[in-house]
Amino acid sequence: MASISEIVKSQKQLARRAAYLKKGVRKPNRVSTRGVNRCKITGRPRAYMRFFGLSRLTFRELAAKGELPGVVRASK
Repeated sequence: MASISEIVKSQKQLARRAAYLKKGVRKPNRVSTRGVNRCKITGRPRAYMRFFGLSRLTFRELAAKGELPGVVRASK
C-alpha cells in the first residue's frame, strides 16, 4: 500500500499538470544547441564519432571491409 506522502505527492503533480494544460500557452524551445548527432547510416545517437559522422558500430564494420579511405587496422 502506498504511503500518505506518495499519495499527496502524486496529487500535487496531477494538480500542477492540470494547471499547465489549462493555460494552453506553451513556450517554444528556443535553445539551438539541443541538436543530437546521429549516425548517417543507422541513425544511432550513441557512440557517435564526429570526424566520420558514424556510430562506432558502423565505423567498425566499414573499416573492417576497407570502405573508409585512410583507415587501417591497428593489428594485422
